[in-house]
Amino acid sequence: MNPLRWMAIKLGAQPWLPRYAGLIVRIDETLQRLSRGRVTIMTTTGLHELVLQVPGRRSGILRTTPLLTVPHGDGWLVVGSNWGAPEPPAWAANLRAAQDPTITYRGRTLAVDARELAGPERDEKWAVAVAGWPNYATYADRTDRELPLFWLTPR
Repeated sequence: MNPLRWMAIKLGAQPWLPRYAGLIVRIDETLQRLSRGRVTIMTTTGLHELVLQVPGRRSGILRTTPLLTVPHGDGWLVVGSNWGAPEPPAWAANLRAAQDPTITYRGRTLAVDARELAGPERDEKWAVAVAGWPNYATYADRTDRELPLFWLTPR
């Protein structure tokens, strides 16, 4: 395993990490802006990241959110983990309400269809997501809520 990936997984499991979420996101956004979306904090570790673009469900203002992703089949799995916090991330509710979500992945922006997974299909894809980012299991153990799992596929 890539040593940077191993380090990212170890760091990502730390319960104090969410305190630095704002700083991490700002650094990541700066890195993405300078590289025109080709380089992110996650990609430097061998992990995958996309930027989700959806309007706020109440405000209608376009929201951009960098997310760890696990490529799968012809799309990407994203988990509304919020590091295992009791409340889900705002982007998950915005994605559920979005008519035309888009993502930027490796510098390419495209329209996607988003499907929240449930039942046996969720169980199957959950195993794929955890194989890609083992900390999802850690985050699920930190909370009583079921972490939403979305499959984004090109439109």
